[in-house]
Amino acid sequence: MSVLRNLEAKLEGLVGGAFSRAFKSRVQPVEIARKLAKEMQDNQTVSISRTYVPNHYTVFLSSADREQFEGYEDGLKKELSDYLLEHARTEGLALVTRPTVEFETDDRLELGEFGILTQLVGAAEEEVAAAHEGGPSAEDFGHTMVYSPDRDARPLAPAAPVGRALLVGEGKRTVLSGSRLLIGRSRDCDITLEDPNASRRHAELRDEDGRWVITDLGSTNGVKVNGRRVEEAVLRPGDELTLGLAKLTFELE
Repeated sequence: MSVLRNLEAKLEGLVGGAFSRAFKSRVQPVEIARKLAKEMQDNQTVSISRTYVPNHYTVFLSSADREQFEGYEDGLKKELSDYLLEHARTEGLALVTRPTVEFETDDRLELGEFGILTQLVGAAEEEVAAAHEGGPSAEDFGHTMVYSPDRDARPLAPAAPVGRALLVGEGKRTVLSGSRLLIGRSRDCDITLEDPNASRRHAELRDEDGRWVITDLGSTNGVKVNGRRVEEAVLRPGDELTLGLAKLTFELE
């Protein structure tokens, strides 16, 4: 049995033989496997004695596509890791460690598209020196490549620049600056809430490549975005945040 055929059989087993039906119209896990192997082949770097390939792979999906992996994501990551390990062995390619696969959501992607970012993690710099000028570094093997069912592979375009981000509410307009801000009742927080129902360190805001993400820091009364309780969420203009009884609106100028 071929490596890819063996993977297909294991994927079927993840959902009791109904895997292909569950993923009939969107991103197919076997297609992700094929493109992961392609990215492994395309991102080789020659060291002093070996040809190394990436050992860390991030797969980016649209939010709608990622929902289809709910309940199967951990199993899928393991099967894809096993597949890449066997592929490297078959092709005689060197890995610093067992390959790992992670999934992330990227709202720049459309339904049916997925992106792959490859990295080489944990290698000694002197051992993995590229043999040619301009070769990929040990930390990052280049751009995220996007694969679509009806288009050629292409680099993922950088996020469009945005204006200033603000939180509006509780009688204040707060411009978000820096890469990390704390929200809570404590005076040590960057954004202080007067609400006694808010925890001292209630939530964190992070700027991730131009996208603001809110994370609940284990607060007593939780964080809600548009009325839905979340542990973490990417914010969009107009989103209403509820922290305790305080209500704030996320805006972009």
